[in-house]
Amino acid sequence: MGLAQNVLDDGLGGLDHNFITARVEDLVKWARSRSSWAASFGLACCAIEMMGTGASHYDISRFGMEVFRASPRQADIMIVAGRVSQKMAPVLRQVYDQMMEPKWVISMGVCASSGGMFNNYAIVQGVDQIVPVDVYAPGCPPTPETLIHAIETLHQLIEDGEIMRRREANNGGAGVELDAQGPSAISVALGSK
Repeated sequence: MGLAQNVLDDGLGGLDHNFITARVEDLVKWARSRSSWAASFGLACCAIEMMGTGASHYDISRFGMEVFRASPRQADIMIVAGRVSQKMAPVLRQVYDQMMEPKWVISMGVCASSGGMFNNYAIVQGVDQIVPVDVYAPGCPPTPETLIHAIETLHQLIEDGEIMRRREANNGGAGVELDAQGPSAISVALGSK
């Protein structure tokens, strides 16, 4: 009786959203979250773990991401895996600028996130100085499970629309930090990076 009353009172607006009555915006967010293609930017030992994530044991093809794109114009997620040198920073920014909008960045590993053990003039002390980072995956190197968790977190933020709100609040990347304890705990650091 409640559903019929809602339809009588509000017309189609009284129905819960489904594939017929869904908003186009929700459908677009859902499609974006399930059709993301990664541009690999493997620079060091984290890249081996990223390659392992794409192999048959972990199989990220279940997320529609089975092929890492060599062309930035075919990708919408950049996974920065490893340390970024000062000489590589302009190349990283150029690849990011060539990616189609909307685009997202995952910083994989402690070297990409903060420079890691390389606290010197030659290494960029955090890739967020070059490109806006949306999700930070911790570890040295992060396991394939951690990268999958970062990808799933990013997909959920895209589908919810939360990532765009966080980007506006941070005036850059969303800045979501995965907890080093594992996939069960996520801490969000707005404005801390």
